[in-house]
Amino acid sequence: MRDKALITIVFLILGAGPVFPFLQVYGKQLGISPLIIGSINAILPILTLIAKPIFGFIMDYFQTWRKVIFLSLLVIANSCYAIILFLPPLPGPILSENHFQNVSCETLPHCNMKYHASAIASCNGMKDTTCHWICENTNFSMQLSFHGNQNKAIISPDTTCLLNINEISLCQGNLTNNYNCNVTCDNFKYEQCLYTSIIFWSFVLLMCIGEIGFFVFISISDAFCFVILVFAFLGQDKRLKYGKQRLWGAMGYGVVACLSGYMVDLWSYDKVYKNYIPSMLLMLVFTCIDLICCIKLEFYFYIFISHHRFLLQLPFQSESTTILKDVFTLLKSKSIVIFLCFSAFIGILNSIMRNFLLWYVEDLSIMTGYMDRIKSIEGLIVAAQSFSGEVIFFFLSGKILKKLGYGYTFTLCFICYALRLGLISVAPTLWWVLLIEFFMQGPSYALSFTTVVAYGNVITPTGASGTVQGLVQGMIDGLGFSVGSLVGGILFKKFGGTMTIRIFSVFAAFSALTYFILYILYLKRKTVDTRNNIKWRELDNARKHCTVADT
Repeated sequence: MRDKALITIVFLILGAGPVFPFLQVYGKQLGISPLIIGSINAILPILTLIAKPIFGFIMDYFQTWRKVIFLSLLVIANSCYAIILFLPPLPGPILSENHFQNVSCETLPHCNMKYHASAIASCNGMKDTTCHWICENTNFSMQLSFHGNQNKAIISPDTTCLLNINEISLCQGNLTNNYNCNVTCDNFKYEQCLYTSIIFWSFVLLMCIGEIGFFVFISISDAFCFVILVFAFLGQDKRLKYGKQRLWGAMGYGVVACLSGYMVDLWSYDKVYKNYIPSMLLMLVFTCIDLICCIKLEFYFYIFISHHRFLLQLPFQSESTTILKDVFTLLKSKSIVIFLCFSAFIGILNSIMRNFLLWYVEDLSIMTGYMDRIKSIEGLIVAAQSFSGEVIFFFLSGKILKKLGYGYTFTLCFICYALRLGLISVAPTLWWVLLIEFFMQGPSYALSFTTVVAYGNVITPTGASGTVQGLVQGMIDGLGFSVGSLVGGILFKKFGGTMTIRIFSVFAAFSALTYFILYILYLKRKTVDTRNNIKWRELDNARKHCTVADT
């Protein structure tokens, strides 16, 4: 019965696995630019930060409706994800491949500019771009317009026309070996039609509601299950069962994402637009199981609590009555402020990997010819991240911290991020990206997350652990993630994926060098331990809680 209370966490994570990793690249399929995706993800942490206390208040105020509110969050979040997958792409062709071979521009007609202007104004799918001819003896560029009555962009007299009449003579002047030319085209320019479309705003609204509902539901269910463990197992040591549930959830998340990607490729074989119906069906199955668990969970919880009323023996004699004062005292410390700033840097790097890694992978697949199995490879990448990052490396993080100390471990995390991003930017194929993610997700993401949380616990004043950890997590998942999403989207659109990833690789390397210098010259001598005033019931408790990594 008590294990059933925790299964809801597992199936919640499994329900997100088929869809959540692919939301960004699904937006790409709809024609949404990386700048817009980055902007949306920059706003979402702020909205989630506002929504969590609001729903917490609602749950406490309407206690008789807790069950309905709790289940409604789950249904609304997953319903939004499901509806997103039914959104049709914007009208007009997409550049499934930016490269065309053996294309001649001699036969391309000149566009009817009057018709072209009206077609662009009416957003009927006609799209413009600049294409670059790379020939044996010469190179030249021309502006082309692709007709809106096609799904896949093809350069031919029936589907394409020349926008600039002066470029016809340019094409004729380079007629020699014209059929031996390779052509690369820039991304389409149609932001005006995108921003005024119902499809775009539906995607933005559904993604915001879905992610807010999902993360609020996770917060409530985390607290709910953790309380059950406290009452059910009579001791803090048994709370490790919660960690085991999250561990199984992480493993299942990777497996389900991999299965979802394979099924999407199988369902969408030889199609330009990927069909995400298999992902939706998988999500529906796990959501229904999660709903059943949640319904039974509350019933068991009320029965159990009604028969077991007791007080837990905590290691502290009293809580702090000056939490805000203690936190403000911490913020006056330069070493703490430096730590929080570099925690935000970790959030920036994490946002790049979460929001734009699969986007970059899809761009790389276009150049290397893996689009027919791209979703399977993306699923394998997510699975590799889950197994190496959360399943393996979270176990090793404690030993590494104990061996190296917080300062050197934090520096190592930035070095690993720099190596990870740098290697991805030079990876020749997707299989190299998969290999890099398997080995580098753990020492970058998992180790940095553990280090930040552990060090935040060391500097926490008596009774203010929730406040300080909230501040630390806010720097990572709030400020850092928002800034990284926005800046990453801007750079991705302006410079492309390869250059953007290299820029952030340099940023990670610079952060590692800066933090290492600060640690050696200043932080190593200024580490703050704010728990000297804690009164412990037993000596063993003090030894257990006050053991910190060597510096």
